[in-house]
Amino acid sequence: MDASSRIAQEWLTIGELAEATGVAAATLRAWEARHDFPRAQRTPRGHRRYARAEIEVVRDVVRLREDGLQLENAVALAQEARTQPPAAVYPEIVRRHPAERTQQLRKLSLLGLSWAIEDEVAASGAQGHLFGAFQQWRNFASARARWDELARTARSTHVFALDGEVATSDALHAVHLEPDAPMVREWTVVHDSPELAVALAAWELPGQSGLPDRERVFESVWTLDPAAVRDAARLCASVAAGRGDTDARDLLQGALAGSPSPSGASPGTATRLAQRALAYVEAGHR
Repeated sequence: MDASSRIAQEWLTIGELAEATGVAAATLRAWEARHDFPRAQRTPRGHRRYARAEIEVVRDVVRLREDGLQLENAVALAQEARTQPPAAVYPEIVRRHPAERTQQLRKLSLLGLSWAIEDEVAASGAQGHLFGAFQQWRNFASARARWDELARTARSTHVFALDGEVATSDALHAVHLEPDAPMVREWTVVHDSPELAVALAAWELPGQSGLPDRERVFESVWTLDPAAVRDAARLCASVAAGRGDTDARDLLQGALAGSPSPSGASPGTATRLAQRALAYVEAGHR
């Protein structure tokens, strides 16, 4: 394969970048002239070609501009995040989607909400990309049977926890985290598909070593917004790719690279999730 053919397969034209990001080609040219962004390679004939990774950087600039930042500052922040990719889900979802409400939940309530999401995924028949963060592999052990069943029909399944022993399968990818990884403190359930987009992300508050296990408190956010769910899925896949998972890297460049379906979930999904979660919490109190 010659160089021009490789460029055609691996790189985007300015029109393709404009279509993927919603930013007009003329605007992209103006940004490049003023701020050297987005950075283009040139073909022998002088045509611009952009790496696919530039899609996310341009989208980040757009989000930051919508938050009120000047273009110069938005470009600088987006490019800095590119060189130091986020290593946790909860803070990035809160930062990127400030309209999503956060709340403090005890572990018992998080269990109920997580089980409700898992039930909804199974009942919907949606075949999406599934991610779960369990902090410790012993936490995953009690959920293993449920996640093996979910993985059987999911397009991909990745689970995260502090480095340790866990049996994996072709359908379920285990991602081992280092002790200092920010995601070790997180509790995450994400399912991304056109039929059902749902994400729960939570961060354990510090200083709770003396509390009973199920009384531990997490700051949490859960959402059915397809854009927020897609961001959560990309963040999980980015952490997995950083740990050497080639399938996660392929997801970032393929299934999770484009814009999500605007539908995401049926109108009754939020009600069903709330009802299921409440039933689990009430059962846990008895």
